[in-house]
Amino acid sequence: MHARSLLAATAAAGLGATLLTFAPAAGAHPAGSAGRAAVCKEASLHVAASASEAPGVLRISVTNRGPACVVDRIPTVTFGDLDGAAQPFPATENAPYRIGEGRTAYAAVRTVDDPGSPQARVVDHVTVAGDPSHRGSRITADALGLPDGVRVWEPVTTWWKPTRAEADAALPS
Repeated sequence: MHARSLLAATAAAGLGATLLTFAPAAGAHPAGSAGRAAVCKEASLHVAASASEAPGVLRISVTNRGPACVVDRIPTVTFGDLDGAAQPFPATENAPYRIGEGRTAYAAVRTVDDPGSPQARVVDHVTVAGDPSHRGSRITADALGLPDGVRVWEPVTTWWKPTRAEADAALPS
């Protein structure tokens, strides 16, 4: 996660941002289009998460309550006190993802490929951040509707998407 934080800090400082690329989606634009947007202030973002009807899958969202700004295109999702974060699917480098004022971006997180896996760990919370430079919001397993905890093994996350349906469809099966 250190490399992601370093890249995000570099992009936030405006150094080398032109070297980072991504595929824009509806409601999201490259940071360089229509003027450069600053990294979103964490206080301007509302992060939410819930369990999906599919076992081992969480739905997350980030809503921008401030002016247009950017987050990293890869949501930062960590699990309890375990090391590391959910890896992006498809694999990618960090890049800005623009969120307009009042807009919401969505992602889906597969926490465990096989919910019955004996290798899975169980945690009592996840932390979700729109950008790796943010501390993130801690969301308990109970708040997710998972009173027995969140099972985790080799988690992956989609990139931020403009709709929940696009996020769900982007998750590997």
